[in-house]
Amino acid sequence: MTVAVFGTGGVGGYFGARLAEAGEDVTFIARGAHLQAIRRDGLQVLSVSGDVSIVPARATDDPGEVGPVDLVIVGVKAWQIAEAAAAMKPLVGEDTMVLPLENGVEAADILAGVLGREHLLGGLCTIVSMIEEPGTIKHAAIDPPAVRFGELDNRRTPRVERVFRAFERATGVTPEIPADIERAIWQKFVFIASWSGIGAVARAPIGAIRTNPESRELLLEALDEAIAVGRARGVDLPDEVRQGTIAFYDSLAETGTASMQRDVAAGKPSELESQTGAIVRMGIDAGVPTPVNSVIYRALLPGEAIARGGA
Repeated sequence: MTVAVFGTGGVGGYFGARLAEAGEDVTFIARGAHLQAIRRDGLQVLSVSGDVSIVPARATDDPGEVGPVDLVIVGVKAWQIAEAAAAMKPLVGEDTMVLPLENGVEAADILAGVLGREHLLGGLCTIVSMIEEPGTIKHAAIDPPAVRFGELDNRRTPRVERVFRAFERATGVTPEIPADIERAIWQKFVFIASWSGIGAVARAPIGAIRTNPESRELLLEALDEAIAVGRARGVDLPDEVRQGTIAFYDSLAETGTASMQRDVAAGKPSELESQTGAIVRMGIDAGVPTPVNSVIYRALLPGEAIARGGA
């Protein structure tokens, strides 16, 4: 299977490397010093699930050099999706599948509006990973990482089975085709958005947040708001989702931080609008109060504006 990884960061770099290691024909779309390092030395993955070295690695910053592929894995940040959708058009042929692995719940719709809904799969992943230095991805937690995907209407199609088999052959990956992909995406969303917002304002790892009674309660209040918004939008989020999310928070390494939290701390543009901001916007549309997330969102807006070059 021919695969293009659009956005070779912590997520795209990890899963793309695993597919390449398993024998798939993978091209990495990257830029800057990261691209140059991959071209020169290959793509290195330092992983708690076992290291990977893809040498040589096919990499470019021009999707036009690649042409249509069987599968595009979209690994850019959620706020980059609209721009990425236009840039990846040369990768999308008549039978191309596009698999977004972003943290938010809006990526598939944005991509479908540009590329056509027939190309889209719903997708998500669970992994803690990042670019450690140009050409090197560090996978720090969640062993093994999981990737979940499916047709937007939940049909078990041959093309979805094909993608499943490719990931199944890869080491260090647990693939799954959920019975309800929308529910699975939202389950990940309420987990990561709540943690990201609280982590960003608390400036503390998950271990400190969950053991402090006040911050733990704040985390659970943010989670409850996100779940209420999803339910108001018709998403199947039973009580087990809340219980499982809390158990997952408690299972994470004490030093764990969310990717949005790390971007905020580093003064970089973050997924604030796609995570906390999305909860607030969708809550307003659905008539669901989101007081905790609203305060977090407003508190983080000035820093986000600075990170994006504003005053």
